[in-house]
Amino acid sequence: MDSITRCFKSRWPDRVGFRLLTCVLLLLAGLAQAQGSGELSQLRVERADEEILLSAQVQLELPQAVEDALQKGLPLFFIAEAGILRERWYWYDKKIATAERHLRLAYQPLTRRWRLTVTSGAIKGGSLGLALNQNFDSLPQALAIAKRISRWKIADAADLDAATKYRVEFRFRLDLSQLPLPFQIGALGQNDWNVAVNLDTLLSLDPVK
Repeated sequence: MDSITRCFKSRWPDRVGFRLLTCVLLLLAGLAQAQGSGELSQLRVERADEEILLSAQVQLELPQAVEDALQKGLPLFFIAEAGILRERWYWYDKKIATAERHLRLAYQPLTRRWRLTVTSGAIKGGSLGLALNQNFDSLPQALAIAKRISRWKIADAADLDAATKYRVEFRFRLDLSQLPLPFQIGALGQNDWNVAVNLDTLLSLDPVK
């Protein structure tokens, strides 16, 4: 009995310390996600024919640390996320539709050009699937295209009820999970790597004339 008690006492501080460390790391990560580093000069969601289309213009300047990593050949991944939520007075709003657009931005030292790849699905393990590729002479040119979204289909109008109120949540962010592990650890809690814009708006189902 004494040996069991001593074992429990000896491990108890370790368990408390581990849980405390976990809480601190989650708090830092939450703060990094909660703070934004840009804004939207335009966010428009409209119904055209039988589609719900989103257009946005993101005003976002890359922090120096992020730009330096790009210049050194580290590809960066961004995600544009849109969600349509049905308002409910008795509970949390229900998300009924989601859409994502994934972007990969990389510098090519041999050609000294920038390459932007856009896909509708996640870019994993070098697999791009169906993708749109564009090359640019400068980083500002590539970023200008990456930050502009024009008439992006995020849902079918037939899936929505005209008598119901909806709102749209939009987010544009740097996908830290795509970074090499040392960068992920170094970016934890660092505002320089907190590249994100969030906004929501009401959705009108009246067709655009």
